Amino acid sequence: MAERKPMLGPSSARPELDIVFAQARVNGVSDAELREQRISFAYGNAPEESGITKESVREASERVRMLLK
Repeated sequence: MAERKPMLGPSSARPELDIVFAQARVNGVSDAELREQRISFAYGNAPEESGITKESVREASERVRMLLK
């Protein structure tokens, strides 16, 4: 596991990031964005040599969704 750097002090101000966070709080997350985040999470947690692609995760999510309805 990679070594973590200890926090050296308070972080610097990032006004651009504060604006993005404020917009996200107001707008929320759409269903499409949430779906893509879930697909990305599943793909990112798949073993590297598994042959799983982002598209295969997307297709699997559709099959599971259809079975649950």
